Amino acid sequence: MGEPICVHIKASDPLSETGLVASIGHRPELRVVEERSIDGRTVGLLAVECVDSSALQALRSMHVVGADRVVMVVGNLDEDGVVAAAEAGVSGLLRRAEVTSERLVQVVTSVRRGAGVVPPDLLGRLLKQVASLQHNVFAPRGFGLPGLTSRETEVLQLVATGHGTQEIARKLSYSERTVKNTLHDVTSRFHLRNRSHAVAYAIREGYI
Repeated sequence: MGEPICVHIKASDPLSETGLVASIGHRPELRVVEERSIDGRTVGLLAVECVDSSALQALRSMHVVGADRVVMVVGNLDEDGVVAAAEAGVSGLLRRAEVTSERLVQVVTSVRRGAGVVPPDLLGRLLKQVASLQHNVFAPRGFGLPGLTSRETEVLQLVATGHGTQEIARKLSYSERTVKNTLHDVTSRFHLRNRSHAVAYAIREGYI
């Protein structure tokens, strides 16, 4: 086992913060650190009741102090919350009801490696909404939604379902460098913050 992943925890209430610390404090894969010890490798863990303006401000504040990757644990999470959090730069989303010590380790580890994590059922609903919009609104009017190449679409679809770089490369028979370059091209071209933001943007704009 390598070095543990440093995690900085914040919550909208003391009880939630204490619970998160207790959940991962004994795990050798993770190490809880104070704000003064945050660096670019630290993963933020933020617990909130819902994705509202105060939660988004707390997310941005964690970015400001150096936690580039942040996982939000949310009590009440819906489709709008997923998109709002992704646009604010979240890297992972997890419902509070689904939180276990093991799940936290999995999500934090995935996020640290560069993957985006979203509850599959919410992602599925968003994709269905986009498909319906394209079928019922854009297609009858002859409108298309250009912007992504077929490769970019394939890669983002797999990122959206929680696959990491290695898994995507294996599934699509690409090199890992190709996958990374593809994602970099998308985030740079559309001025997006990270993989999660790219997925949210692609879904909202109807690209995937």
